[in-house]
Amino acid sequence: MDTNSFRPQMAAALDPRTRALTEEREVLGPAYRLFYRKPVHLVTGRGSHLWDADGVEYLDVYNNVASVGHCHPRVVEALSKQAASLNTHTRYLHENVLRYAEDILSTMPDELDRVMFQCTGSEANDLAVRVAQAYTGGEGVIVTAEAYHGNSDLTSKLSPALGTAQTLGLTMRMIPTPDTYRVAIDGRPAAACSPEEFGAWMAGEVRRAVADMERHGIRFAALLADSIFSSDGVYPDPVGYLKPVIDAVHELGGVWIADEVQPGFTRTGDSFWGFGRQGIVPDLVTSGKPMANGLPTSMMAARHEVLEPFASSIPYFNTFGGNPVCMAAAQAVLDVMRDEDTMGNAKRVGAIFRQAVSGLMDAHPCIGDVRGAGLYIGCEIVKPGTKEPDQATALDILETLRSHRILTSVCGRYGNILKLRPPLVFSESDVDWFMDGFSATLKELGL
Repeated sequence: MDTNSFRPQMAAALDPRTRALTEEREVLGPAYRLFYRKPVHLVTGRGSHLWDADGVEYLDVYNNVASVGHCHPRVVEALSKQAASLNTHTRYLHENVLRYAEDILSTMPDELDRVMFQCTGSEANDLAVRVAQAYTGGEGVIVTAEAYHGNSDLTSKLSPALGTAQTLGLTMRMIPTPDTYRVAIDGRPAAACSPEEFGAWMAGEVRRAVADMERHGIRFAALLADSIFSSDGVYPDPVGYLKPVIDAVHELGGVWIADEVQPGFTRTGDSFWGFGRQGIVPDLVTSGKPMANGLPTSMMAARHEVLEPFASSIPYFNTFGGNPVCMAAAQAVLDVMRDEDTMGNAKRVGAIFRQAVSGLMDAHPCIGDVRGAGLYIGCEIVKPGTKEPDQATALDILETLRSHRILTSVCGRYGNILKLRPPLVFSESDVDWFMDGFSATLKELGL
């Protein structure tokens, strides 16, 4: 997560105004990070486009927070209208939270029939882990090798993507990333295996992790994972491979917490929720950033029987989780997603986008793999002729794309995978802009 970052030693190359702003950020402390060697000073946005302080227009190919596009007028109107009336918490009655709760649950399988609201994805995952532990009586949580699930004390210890300086939980166990590009099963590349075979491999990793927990006196509680393994490097396929994994989780006495912050809300184009692509029903679902187009809103949905042991014994209160303004914005987002068919757009434009990027592979052997679902694409940058990750080249590509006014970033263990995750209103003309800039970038860098 610290790969595409500005460092203070880069300040000498900046223009005076940008340099002054970076220096003023010292008041925020050293933990914050800026993107790019030359940070971008953004002041306004609309749809999938952004403008900087000089009026220069950029293409946003990274922002899933503004899920229905920056400053969508219906969302702005809904939150403004409610803010002018009342904003308080859920210990008073209000229709907004009830209307939205019913509506968001209507997008999920019937088994998921309870929902609680928070302000951040970290809070949602924190609560979900506590609920899972209360239900199972265990403590142990399994995550993948490059997972990110939040920055609370609990969730940061379940987030290896934060880096080696982050202390990980003693009751946490990691399993390998379901890397269909590099994993070999019985000597065969994963891409040549059936969903059942790939799922059996991953289920075996879960069993090994739980066996290790048991050797250390730890009882298994949950697998916490998003259904396309976003931070690990974007691995959505093969469809169906997660079923044997979740079957193993249940057999071993645990539950699956589906972290849907990134794959949910029509992102994959195949279903409203990322887990829907895999044809399975989680025990708990969390989401956050896309819900209210940037307002601090998150949720945890649950099967009632899973929630009951926690909820019947511990009162839960989150001051502004589910507040009327955020619920009004979230409802507007949900209405826009239906009325503007963001799922259909993600499927149609995402397929065009992925095919266009894949079409560059033969001419540019630095592109080792292109994978994704809907408007979530991972483009793996490698040393030509190998599968060796090439982080340095990936970062040079990012910086050159920035010079073409295209904003994105990287993910994965080695920081070599271009993470192409634009707002859901991304259009065919936006694909054209990206491809023109990406092709020019590869040419300029001699790739």
